[in-house]
Amino acid sequence: MRFCTIILVASMLATPLGAQRPNTTAAAADRDTTAKATPIPNEASSATDHTIRFGGQLVPYRATAATMLLKNDKDESIGVLYYTAYTRTDARDPSQRPISFIYNGGPGSASAWLHMGAFGPRRIVTTDAAFTPPPPYQIVDNQSSLIDVTDMVFIDPIGTGFSKPVGKGTGKDFWGVDEDAKSLAQFISQYVSRNGRWASPKYLIGESYGTTRSAVLGDRLQRDGVTLNGIVLISSVLDFETLLFSPGHDLSYVLYLPSYAATAVFHKVIPAPSNVPGFLADVRRYALGEYSAALAAGATLAADRKAAVAKQLAAYTGLSEDYLLKADLRVPLRQFMAELQRSRGLVTGRLDSRFSGPLPDLLSENAPGDPQSSAVTGAFTAAVNAYLRGELKFDTQDRYSLGGGNQGQWNWTREGSRGWAATTYVGSDLAQALITNPYLRIEIENGYYDLATPFLATEYTVSHLDGLSPALRDNIKLKYYDAGHMMYLYEPALTELKQNVARFILNPTPATARAAGSN
Repeated sequence: MRFCTIILVASMLATPLGAQRPNTTAAAADRDTTAKATPIPNEASSATDHTIRFGGQLVPYRATAATMLLKNDKDESIGVLYYTAYTRTDARDPSQRPISFIYNGGPGSASAWLHMGAFGPRRIVTTDAAFTPPPPYQIVDNQSSLIDVTDMVFIDPIGTGFSKPVGKGTGKDFWGVDEDAKSLAQFISQYVSRNGRWASPKYLIGESYGTTRSAVLGDRLQRDGVTLNGIVLISSVLDFETLLFSPGHDLSYVLYLPSYAATAVFHKVIPAPSNVPGFLADVRRYALGEYSAALAAGATLAADRKAAVAKQLAAYTGLSEDYLLKADLRVPLRQFMAELQRSRGLVTGRLDSRFSGPLPDLLSENAPGDPQSSAVTGAFTAAVNAYLRGELKFDTQDRYSLGGGNQGQWNWTREGSRGWAATTYVGSDLAQALITNPYLRIEIENGYYDLATPFLATEYTVSHLDGLSPALRDNIKLKYYDAGHMMYLYEPALTELKQNVARFILNPTPATARAAGSN
């Protein structure tokens, strides 16, 4: 059985997650419950004061680079979690100021991507849709930071950044869908208590697997009495089966088609339409209509109809009719990445299909690696290490791990599930969070050139959430960008992302939620 490779915000947003059965050969410390306990460090903290200018407004803020000990049910310390918090220091009443908890995905990715690429007060400058040249890198004030509208806490889950198991703790205490949400819920509750933020409006902002986390974490927090104001899902995946390419499963071919078409337009493999959003709307309709019906017909599909579908797919994707017929109208992601620009000797990016890289083997059936990951990982690794150790003065000899090391040990098993990454579904958790709190708002950010978590898959998942009234459905909004999975790497999209998320945080609760709450 073939599974697609997913990167969820993650460790290389880098580090791809193979959506597959978890590796049963876990690390020795995870298998051996008698493994020797590791030393428990003291909590550490470094606070520095800074300013940033937004137009004519000078915003002072405090950056706190720190660790917090996490405990088990026996009150034993089992993990030390690193985080970077930013608080605006001229706020009249900090207890009323919004606070956002921000993380990437993987699973197993540090928050460096959203921290140093999107919302932190300082960001790394990378080259758009091309390889970023080697050092020296440029770290600049981020005009798209959210510090002017919300305090922020960037979280590195255990196994990423400087966060790690300690004492009797092992990876299995943290590395799983529910285990991960439990540890972050403990951190958030403890942070809110220590810093007097119970009255603050609270937001979760996650990318890729971080959106999976947000669904589970949001539901858990609210069941524990931590009411949320909003959740921002960036490049979301709530149903992993929508990303599954495997014999007998046709849904992903349907859901990927508009993203394939957008990519073909960008690389000028097909003629540019006069109106790209209108063109993609046509592709959506075709994908969910005639294309879906043709795939559902299976072996009973008539030859003339199959030829007509291949012709239309060729017009949308730039792949030849002959190739599409040989593929039985079904082109998995890695094959599309290899085939689209094969004649140019190039492989197409997955996280951001605007990126291209060399295709070493021109006969390769499946694309190797991901050009976008190769293009930016070195810059982000250097930036986060230089910034945390230098400007924020966090003194540690530990290696900052961007992530990826724990993906094979991730526990996907949940009550009532089969325990495979490819069958993980958390849409019901997000729906329950909305049902629990009718004032909760959801905003989903989508990149047209994201081949890791395609936008139609998100639309499909959202439209199939169970148990939501029309009023609650109206609390979910979707936004779109001319960029990829990490849309913030494209500066115009970063500016737009900042505007959308800031507006989301500052806007009052919609009237539909108030009406729902009063019934």
